[in-house]
Amino acid sequence: MKYTVLSLFPEICDAYFASSIMAKTVKADIVEYRSINIRDYAFDKHRSCDDAPYGGGAGMLMLAEPLGRALEAAGVKKKGSREKTSSDNPCSPRTIYLSPSGRPFSQALARELAAEKELVLVCGRYEGIDQRIIDTYVDDEISVGDYVLSSGEVAALIVIDATYRLLERVITPASLEEESFSGGLLEYPQYTRPEIYDTLRIPEVLISGHHENIRRWRLEKRVEKTLASRPDLIQLGEERHLFDKETRKIIEQKRREPRGEGER
Repeated sequence: MKYTVLSLFPEICDAYFASSIMAKTVKADIVEYRSINIRDYAFDKHRSCDDAPYGGGAGMLMLAEPLGRALEAAGVKKKGSREKTSSDNPCSPRTIYLSPSGRPFSQALARELAAEKELVLVCGRYEGIDQRIIDTYVDDEISVGDYVLSSGEVAALIVIDATYRLLERVITPASLEEESFSGGLLEYPQYTRPEIYDTLRIPEVLISGHHENIRRWRLEKRVEKTLASRPDLIQLGEERHLFDKETRKIIEQKRREPRGEGER
């Protein structure tokens, strides 16, 4: 997987790729990273990348010309000039603009993007970017949440972090199987040493050695947590038939319990 990030402040993302697990992933050639400073493609003496929007209004807008040149340098072709190619050999990398008006980012979308060979991420600033850039080059507008950030770089890093960890050889596959959002449920509570912290003891089932009871307990806790925190995920899972017979039965049992009973 190759990530190409277009930014006015590439050092924000550069630091991420040089740290922790990501640095090891880059060293192992699982991930390739390239940052492009949009200012390098602004050719006036002040290297201007923003101007006031037509029609008036507060704030500034990123200029089309330097951003368009930066996208061309990244290998992104104009939509109208792209030839039909196979998904294994796309003529232009999938290009994403991080925007609060984009479609919501989700685990399912992360899996879809993780299957790409290259992602080009456009980091906006100020009031956003000229719409003509979106119309000409951008494949997807993606929002990381119903809020507004001052930094498109932060949003880009969210997409990068959620996708690279799904790549083969980055994280043990077993660690991904019961994470939040897998199978339509949130993750169960986790505990480690010591057995007693302050006056709180870990659930006895976790040290029972009975693997089937542990599996069942974890599934029940996943259902409880999802019903309490994200009931919309339960509804969505039911609509999409994501749950097996055992999970559906637990959901119905937990729905019948008085509030708070499952947490004791």
